[in-house]
Amino acid sequence: MAHDGAEDDKSGGAFTHPDPIVDEALEWLARRQNAPLELAEQRQFQEWLLRSPRHGEEFRYLEAMWRSPELGKAAEGLPAAARGSVNRRRLLSAARYVQSWSLRGVAAAAILMIAIGAWQYPALMLRWQADYITATGGRAQVSLPDGSTMLLNTASAVSIDFTNGRRQVTLLEGEAFFDVRHDPAHPFRVAAHYGETEVKGTAFAVRTESDQDTIVLERGRVEVSRLSDSGDHVELDPGEMVTATAKALSVVARRDPSEILAWRDGRIIFENQRLAHVLDELRRYYDGIVIVADARVGDLVVTGNYRLDDVPGAIRTLADAAGATMNRLPGGIILLR
Repeated sequence: MAHDGAEDDKSGGAFTHPDPIVDEALEWLARRQNAPLELAEQRQFQEWLLRSPRHGEEFRYLEAMWRSPELGKAAEGLPAAARGSVNRRRLLSAARYVQSWSLRGVAAAAILMIAIGAWQYPALMLRWQADYITATGGRAQVSLPDGSTMLLNTASAVSIDFTNGRRQVTLLEGEAFFDVRHDPAHPFRVAAHYGETEVKGTAFAVRTESDQDTIVLERGRVEVSRLSDSGDHVELDPGEMVTATAKALSVVARRDPSEILAWRDGRIIFENQRLAHVLDELRRYYDGIVIVADARVGDLVVTGNYRLDDVPGAIRTLADAAGATMNRLPGGIILLR
């Protein structure tokens, strides 16, 4: 059973739009989508539509958005379990809020919201596998059975096996830093999606993503090999990093551990990086959605050192520096343009 490093996500609960007419329109649309209305309900719905012109306008707007081809295409690729977890009220409310967009733009925002539903299903599977897990924006320090310590970064999960002399950690998701107790007789191994790192006593970090694993060594020495080909391996010295993919290990590169591992102190540090890349990093720590409506904004080069406990504040400062406009919308949406 997973040990959670932060509060449970409450985003799946009831969502109320600040405009009561829009909120009522959301409710009627959801009821009509879920099942045919009974005769009494149909009369109530017609009475509600006739209360004012806005009632009908809001309902027709939401219905058109819900039936848009863009939204339908987004839903087609979702597994049934994920599709069923989509919160209609949150989805439609956020889309309705950006009413100044064209219908296509609103549908694009809704597509991003529906993607949240796709993420909820694998998250449940992850909890069943993990021994330790952190929420978005959270960190957790764990004392391992052998006396080593593990620091989990945001949205990370691991399973451990320390039985019968083994010292095995599997990084299921996210990123972790390990300070390993020296024990030459029992190697300490960390497996991720594509690579495995073996040490006897050292300090290093592993980050796993959909297409690669990244290993950074702070002190000591480690050997990194590919899971699919143990003969493909390299050794790292302090201040070096390597990435592992399904096909190969990268060339070993020099990186400053104090910069790449600044998350341990709750900070993010970057120098001369595209804003799009920085926003990708900040998204890992933000339990919401960041939308860049103008591609030119993402191409701007920025430098900075920011706290991770105030991601919206960091994004606002970056937006000001880049000459972009930031708007915060309901449902945790940040819009840059």
